[in-house]
Amino acid sequence: MDNADAMAALAALAQESRLAAFRLLVQAGPAGLAASRIAQALALPASSLSFHLKELTHAGLVVPRQEGRFIIYAAQFDTMNALLGFLTENCCGGDPCTPGSRPACAPGAGACDT
Repeated sequence: MDNADAMAALAALAQESRLAAFRLLVQAGPAGLAASRIAQALALPASSLSFHLKELTHAGLVVPRQEGRFIIYAAQFDTMNALLGFLTENCCGGDPCTPGSRPACAPGAGACDT
């Protein structure tokens, strides 16, 4: 992922309804959800949801597919993981850390203390 892709994804997620929709789709897994189910779960009018889903689609965070009369939206896990990788790429000076671990650069760990 490059800077432009990361900025597009972060900009798309930097809005409450879009973030909520994306998190809902992540919870739904690869099967995704119909737009009507997303609108109902988030209590959003269809026109507003359509705008938000378009923004998430343009950022590569969700992908729509037609199933009969319904449009099903699913999270793009490859893009989500690429964004997370981009954000943590140089974490702790190149020593990979996990969210549950205490990275070497954590306060009190010694590496960053002056």
